Amino acid sequence: MLFVRHASTPGMRAARFPADEAADRAELARASALAGKLGDARVVWVSPAPAAAQTAATLGWEPRPVAALAEADHGRWRGLLYSQVARDEPEAMAAWLADPHAAPHGGESLAEAASRVAAWLESVRDQPNVVAVCDVGVIRAALGHALGLDPSRAALFDLAPLSTTRLAPGRGGWRVVHVNGKATF
Repeated sequence: MLFVRHASTPGMRAARFPADEAADRAELARASALAGKLGDARVVWVSPAPAAAQTAATLGWEPRPVAALAEADHGRWRGLLYSQVARDEPEAMAAWLADPHAAPHGGESLAEAASRVAAWLESVRDQPNVVAVCDVGVIRAALGHALGLDPSRAALFDLAPLSTTRLAPGRGGWRVVHVNGKATF
């Protein structure tokens, strides 16, 4: 199971809560240099975010959107600057950061998103050559599932745009093959 973090977006660069955006053109140009270097993929699943489909297509893959790979729904915080929310709703932000079951923004908690991703991951466990192109929250949730981490601990993984993370099914769970792999351009 290969995860590819999609190309960066203007919102990522501005430090905003995720919103469905197109990828930066410069990042897609970097992604085109990777086409053919990440191996063959039998099935390429992508999050519903436009940047994920654009990244997959740029890499030469036929994207298949799946709702389970969507970033957590951040409700009213969607698209807002992290710094703005921290300034305007400090108690809500603190609650959200401290408790993976909290959703003070009215959207989905990190625990709910992690559960959704774990269920999807288990559903594709026996499929060979599966690739998922998505954003950081989904990859962190998959790593959390593989390592038995709660979403707060899994959030400690730093994953660069266009990086790869590989998980392999093992006896009774998952093995982490690599995290935040850098492809050469």
